[in-house]
Amino acid sequence: MAQILLHGTLHVTIYEASELHHGNDPGVFRKLMANIEETVGLGKGTPKMYATIDLERARVGRTRIIENEPANPRWYESFHIYCAHLASNVVFTVKDDNPIGATLIGRAYVPVEEIIGGEEIDRWVEICDEDRNPLDSGAKIHVKLEYFEITQERSFNHGIKSGKYPGVPYTFFPQRKGCKVALYQDAHVPDNFIPKIPLAGGQYYQPHRCWEDVFDAITNAKHMIYITGWSVYTEIALVRDSRRPKPGGDVTLGELLKRKAEEGVRVCMLVWDDRTSVGVLKKDGLMATHDEETEQFFRDTEVHCVLCPRNPDDGGSIVQDLQISTMFTHHQKIVVVDSAMPGGGSDKRRIVSFVGGIDLCDGRYDTQFHSLFRTLDTAHHDDFHQPNFPDGAITKGGPREPWHDIHSRLEGPIAWDVLFNFEQRWRKQGGKDVLVSLRELDDIIPPSSVTFPDDPETWHVQLFRSIDGGAAFGFPDTPEDAARAGLVSGKDNIIDRSIQDAYIHAIRRARNFIYIENQYFLGSSFAWEQADDIKIEDVGALHLIPKELSLKIVSKIEADERFTVYVVLPMWPEGIPESGSVQAILDWQRRTMTMMYKDVIAALRAKGSDEDPRNYLTFFCLANREMKKDGEYEPLEQPEPDSDYEKAQQNRRFMIYVHSKMMIVDDEYIIVGSANINQRSMDGARDSEIAMGAYQPHHLVTRNEPARGQIHGFRMALWYEHLGMLDETFGHPESSDCVAKVNRAADKYWDLYSSESLEHDLPGHLLRYPIGISSEGDITELPGFEFFPDTKARVLGTKSDYLPPILTT
Repeated sequence: MAQILLHGTLHVTIYEASELHHGNDPGVFRKLMANIEETVGLGKGTPKMYATIDLERARVGRTRIIENEPANPRWYESFHIYCAHLASNVVFTVKDDNPIGATLIGRAYVPVEEIIGGEEIDRWVEICDEDRNPLDSGAKIHVKLEYFEITQERSFNHGIKSGKYPGVPYTFFPQRKGCKVALYQDAHVPDNFIPKIPLAGGQYYQPHRCWEDVFDAITNAKHMIYITGWSVYTEIALVRDSRRPKPGGDVTLGELLKRKAEEGVRVCMLVWDDRTSVGVLKKDGLMATHDEETEQFFRDTEVHCVLCPRNPDDGGSIVQDLQISTMFTHHQKIVVVDSAMPGGGSDKRRIVSFVGGIDLCDGRYDTQFHSLFRTLDTAHHDDFHQPNFPDGAITKGGPREPWHDIHSRLEGPIAWDVLFNFEQRWRKQGGKDVLVSLRELDDIIPPSSVTFPDDPETWHVQLFRSIDGGAAFGFPDTPEDAARAGLVSGKDNIIDRSIQDAYIHAIRRARNFIYIENQYFLGSSFAWEQADDIKIEDVGALHLIPKELSLKIVSKIEADERFTVYVVLPMWPEGIPESGSVQAILDWQRRTMTMMYKDVIAALRAKGSDEDPRNYLTFFCLANREMKKDGEYEPLEQPEPDSDYEKAQQNRRFMIYVHSKMMIVDDEYIIVGSANINQRSMDGARDSEIAMGAYQPHHLVTRNEPARGQIHGFRMALWYEHLGMLDETFGHPESSDCVAKVNRAADKYWDLYSSESLEHDLPGHLLRYPIGISSEGDITELPGFEFFPDTKARVLGTKSDYLPPILTT
């Protein structure tokens, strides 16, 4: 049967199944229970029935488990499914979850051709065996389906349109109005770095300074300081710019938090518990998060610091708990404080929250200069971060690993949503009930707008998460309540995966361009080409973001409209670049890019065009290269001879690590958070994540004018940081002139970065990602660059034969 592209939204309800066995012949169940009892030595087995929904190779839905009803399980669960899949059938699979693994009962098939017309289907469907023959019992499953083509969505290709846009539907948190947002590029911005960037209303863009603002927020808190982090390191200093000193700015983060707690401020911290921080690995663990050091630093103090493993429930075995806790992480990075009202004319206080990608730990402080060697005697002497060489150390000199990241500060009702997220997590894993009851404090203003609707600088903001009931208290118990809250059933828990939904919605609304910065870029494995070296069904990187992006470009090509997607990545994921895990991730990334470019090229060829696909989709990385200057830090030791470390030091170059998790659409909508574009972050049952999506209702794209609010200014500031220049074409990123200028600059900077000699500092940091694209869309090596400069690491990656995909996707 021919496969049909389902690109839109599929509403599915699974009601119940019947006649899975009948009479005195339990058939499959009798054999199943006997097998379980014989295999694991249990007494009488108890069937645990669940059903799944598949679109060919992609699992897109799963019910909860129903016990003790093997013949007629009743689920009555509804699913709101975003789809971008080629499929011939919607497949409903019924399984039993038992001690020896999930056992197939049978599958039911609804042909896609029957639903693409948009008619609702409500019927009992035969359940078949693996040869697609109906089960002898006459088993059936009752389902309802209704499909909505993407072109039927009112917001498709229409952007935000107006301030009445209600936000992403079917989510736990609604969109909040009357908010304020500050956007941060990197941990710090030096004075006078950003040039004049004109905005609407005769204003100019003013940058904000992340770690200075976090320092002020913590310093001025009166009632509470709540922090979550993948890593929180007590020995860092938040204020390091000698031209912008602050009273008390020389204190470490750990001492600052202890001081605030001693003043009576309730300081609560949830830090991911890296379970490898034990035994032979000592305190650092595999991920060097300092979690044990941090917990020990605050032990027997007034600071409540709790290490949280990422396990979904308390019912698993010790081995299962350790596997899950070491495989996945708590990845949210938030700070929540109470803050004085602006202007200082009131004793009232309100909640302020910080959300984004920057952990409060070592290696994160950087400016837009991203120096490799010149700050080793100053800002980075006690914060030298270089995990890409086995022996990286300040005593052996640079290059350090520069860090590029994005963060945000939120005020208004949205800040309380971040607070509620913290409270949910604390009540699940925090232990003691020490949370401040802010609603009982007279000086705390309850959730309310901080801007008026007619204020041109007002924001509408919505909070999104990837998290499950194992990490957050208070998720609904019933499927009906969960569905209303935008939550879905998982294997062990109710799941919130609204970050993926937010990305999908934003991509589908996009009119002109999308600009992405992310630490990883892999997914939509259901659309990858079959290959001899992998079984696609086993990869499991099923989130839709890459496929949604390529389908967006295809739709624009078919409509003869300009559209460009810019994606900025690190050269390689942080770590030893030739290591198995890094190479495996690069391999998944290559397969993702190939899928996307094949889509784009096919659309161009269908139009009779041989245009370069990089005019529509282009990937970049960031790097720096510096001439040596007098007075630089001179190391006491040297790297090993002929090592990659020595080569990078001699060539005075290294990548800038892109740790951002951000997407800008049409300069009118932005997503900032902790979630990477991979399955770990988008799944909901793997890494826990948080993100915000925001827009300014007075600064939207209109029929005649582009958006010129704070998001536009922020993107232009980022492009100035990356390209070392501003150009009038940058105001229209979708235009062929703009993408051509950016690609030319990136090609030039790659040539300068990779050349054997260096005559000047690199004039900009944005480099083309070092890949080629064949006429068929396959990702190839750039001539002469099988390996990244100064490494033995393949640019295209290498499939791992021993690391499971669930770990690297």
